[in-house]
Amino acid sequence: MNSYYWQLLACLGGALLAMQGALNSRLGVLLHNPLWATFISYCIGAFLVLGYLLAFRSFPNKQMVQHVPTYLWFAGAICSVVGISMYFYAIPKLGVSTMISVGLAGQLLLAFVAGHFGWFNFPKEPINSYRVFGLLSLILGVVLINFKK
Repeated sequence: MNSYYWQLLACLGGALLAMQGALNSRLGVLLHNPLWATFISYCIGAFLVLGYLLAFRSFPNKQMVQHVPTYLWFAGAICSVVGISMYFYAIPKLGVSTMISVGLAGQLLLAFVAGHFGWFNFPKEPINSYRVFGLLSLILGVVLINFKK
């Protein structure tokens, strides 16, 4: 499939994450605790993914499981729970557009550095003047989105 398909998929995924943040943040406000919204989100999400895996009989074999470094079983989940919980705490205080745009700036900065150094065993994406200009333009966009007269 061409890159436009994957870019469209990424855009849709980003929109769904913004919607998820807004909806679960509201759930956290109504429950008077954003951590309950995080817990409910993960429980229902785990149930849905388990249903999919069982329906399509998609299981890793023993050799696959043995080659996974121990930290990978936990690190992503920890980052996800902490990051999502921060979103649910901040959205009622900042608003959804501010939180998502500022959160996006944090994602861009980490992705920029991680891509340059090839962290997480992904291909290196060296920093060049075009990428720096693009990053600064995106960050300027975040600043403008959040500019208050």
